[in-house]
Amino acid sequence: MERINVLIVDDEPLARRKIRQLLETDPQIGQIAESANAMDAVQKIQQIDPAILFLDVEMPEADGFSVITSLEGKTLPLIIFITAYDQYALKAFEVYAFDYLLKPFDYERFEKTVERAKRKLDELQKEDLVKQLKQLFSKAKPGASLPTRLAVKNGQRVSFVNIRDIDWIEAEGNYVRIHIGKESHLLRDAISNMESRLDPGKFLRIHRSTIVNIDRIRELHSWFHGEYHVILQNGKELLLTRSYRDNLRGLLGR
Repeated sequence: MERINVLIVDDEPLARRKIRQLLETDPQIGQIAESANAMDAVQKIQQIDPAILFLDVEMPEADGFSVITSLEGKTLPLIIFITAYDQYALKAFEVYAFDYLLKPFDYERFEKTVERAKRKLDELQKEDLVKQLKQLFSKAKPGASLPTRLAVKNGQRVSFVNIRDIDWIEAEGNYVRIHIGKESHLLRDAISNMESRLDPGKFLRIHRSTIVNIDRIRELHSWFHGEYHVILQNGKELLLTRSYRDNLRGLLGR
């Protein structure tokens, strides 16, 4: 998961400081911004795009609920309301608050809330990856114009390789290495560009530096932290990182 930006909105400096100090011990937390009122909070949300918003209910001039109202129609962060009044809890959930902290809260309660929020963000991130994959498939319509061969330059000679014969591709700096059986060819190209030229129904990115021909996969071995070892028909072992796990599941579940 990427580092998480957080915005703390509370008119009490001590309350903001307490939350900041608790968050600063968490290595997954990125930028931490503060606002003392609703108007400034709306501006800060637009500036830093926080993933988590700690929002005080009772503030001078405008309460925390007005912040939510002003952002209607926009993608909201996970909202954790902060309140000293228990009766606000029900109203908080009516406006889609993720959770609420009742002042004065202790470290254990705070940590539990933050951990739940991080798990939720991780789930949402995976859902976004699945949506991106579906969009990718929708672009690859039957009959779409995709190359069937690649030109490979060896010295003064240019030869052609059939894309369907490629086993896997790996990035090497500003180049990509094409593996076909026992041979390999080095092309000056970015792996992202190469990915866009391949049929997404046949080739899959399994690592930021690796693309594999789906038909060459023999088996998968589950590894640590949601990663997999991908074993090809020729015995070559590649790594499927957690970030690309949902992509492979989507294709193999066809």
